[in-house]
Order: sequence, then structure tokens, then C-alpha cells
Amino acid sequence: MIDPFGRHISYLRVSVTDRCDFRCVYCMAEDMTFLPKAEVLSLEELERLCTAFVRRGVKKLRLTGGEPLVRKNVMSLFRGLGKHLDSGALEELTLTTNGSQLAKYAQELADIGVRRVNVSMDTLDPDKFRQLTRWGDLDQVMRGLDAAQRAGLAIKINAVALRGVNDGEFDEMIRWSHGRGMDLVLIEVMPMGEIGDATRLDQYLPLSLARTEIARHFTLTETDYRTGGPARYFRVEETGGRLGFITPLTHNFCESCNRVRLTCTGTLYMCLGQEDAADLRGPLRASESDEVLDRAITEAIARKPKGHDFIIDRRNSGPAVPRHMSVTGG
Repeated sequence: MIDPFGRHISYLRVSVTDRCDFRCVYCMAEDMTFLPKAEVLSLEELERLCTAFVRRGVKKLRLTGGEPLVRKNVMSLFRGLGKHLDSGALEELTLTTNGSQLAKYAQELADIGVRRVNVSMDTLDPDKFRQLTRWGDLDQVMRGLDAAQRAGLAIKINAVALRGVNDGEFDEMIRWSHGRGMDLVLIEVMPMGEIGDATRLDQYLPLSLARTEIARHFTLTETDYRTGGPARYFRVEETGGRLGFITPLTHNFCESCNRVRLTCTGTLYMCLGQEDAADLRGPLRASESDEVLDRAITEAIARKPKGHDFIIDRRNSGPAVPRHMSVTGG
């Protein structure tokens, strides 16, 4: 699959549910209205859709949410998709998780063929963690990390940089994550969806500032390491570990975008920061043959835009797009 700008689309991110057992302050309002179950694709339909993309050249598949591991029987989807690893058609099957369910599922994920996971975790302070997630338990996540490492899974910690909240913890998080052999990636907050009383202008911390501050205490050497995602990685010489930065606002990564995103309703977003989308649920259910579906995918990729237009400033403090990250797939 090649988009209008010559980019090969080889990476599919799939939100298997918009539901989550946390309510992170930069992601959701506390009182969320979730999709009716009738609108959500079955796990069998999700597997068929993912398989269609693998057949078309997708090599990396990431399951996300919401929180993917809260969906009932989700491991059957992992097992079905794991067959593409066995055949060699898929190079990597992975997931992004808040870690709350990892203690339960880490070993089974490893047995299926998952080799690494991204865990979203923004602070090492238990009280602050509860405030940020509203419902989360840091000890539960730590037990999940322990289980994942026992199972042999490589872990990348994703932390959203929040001004006045966790910006004083980056040095500690670098030492902690690297001390456990885990990569750390800092992410700029993204203007997606209404989040209640908080404003993203209050939350937004440009990572150019964070990087300058970190460089006062650590030696950062840029590397060419890539995982298929948008992070730019540096080696922290003092720890030997990797530190990544995802900067959708201060330095967007659109020129090399190889990704599309599928929601749990079968809607394909060709760009995280644009509203144009393609309905794949209709073509999926229109025929047991994949001919109609393949045609819809081809037409969608032909509309992939050059990039997004995320802006956060005093004139643009609201969401750039109305949907929440949990709908599109974090």
C-alpha cells in the first residue's frame, strides 16, 4: 500500500475497544460516554480486517484501546493474529497498555509471539499517579511490569509530559526505567477530545524545553534507532539506555508516516490529527469475499493526507479534533 506521497503503509494500529479502566486527565473526561456495544466489531471481524491489511503488506500490528486488555476474550484475537507471525506474513504483533492487566496476561502474550509492549505511565509517585489516572493503582501497574519482564517481554515506558505535573520527574524516570532495562519515551500532549475542566494549554510542555533541561544532567547522543513509530531516540550515556521523544506539535513526524489507525467500529483514520475517515465495517459485512473490503482499503489509502495540523496556543486551546485518543487508538 502506497499513499499519494509515496509512503509505504506497513503499520496498522487497532483500537479494539474505546473503554478503559483509567480516566487519565489528558485523555478522557471522568464521566465518559462509551460506544454502544452494538456498534463495536466482533473479535472475529477485527481479525478479518487485520488479516486483510496483513495481506496488503502491513508488517507491524499494534493493538490499543482504550485499554485493550479489558476487552472480554481479547486474547482470542491475539492468538488469531499470532498465526501471521508463525507464517512470516507479519513481522511484529504488539500492544500499548496501561499495565493494569499485564500481571494476568503477560505470559500468554509472550507465548503467542508478542515480544515487546508499550506501557503508558506518567509518574512514579503513587498519589500523583492516582490523580492523573483518576482510578489507577501504581502498585498494580508495577506488578504488571514485573510479570512482563519475567515473561521476557521488552518494555517501553510512554510518559506524557505535563507542565507542572511530572516535568520535575524526568531525571528520576530515566534512571528508574533504564535501571530496569526499559526504554523511556516522552510524548507531547495531543489536542484530541474534550477532557472536562482542564485545558491542554495548561498541560502542554514543549519537549524542546524538556530535552534542554534533561541535557543539563545527562549526555544525550542521537541514534538512528527506530521501532516503526514516530519517536526520535537518544542514547543516555550515563545510563546506557534509550530515551525517545514524540513531538507532534513542536516537530511533527508526518514526512515519514507509515501508519493508519482502525477503530473498534471499523472506521479507518488515515491520519491521527485529521477527521477524514473511511468506513470499513460496511464493506466488511457486505460480503464474505474480501473483494469489496480490499477496494475500500485501496480508496482510503489514496486519501491519506500529507500531515496533521496540531496547534496548542492561547487561540487554539481546545481540541484539534473532537474524538478522544481512546477512540482512535493511543
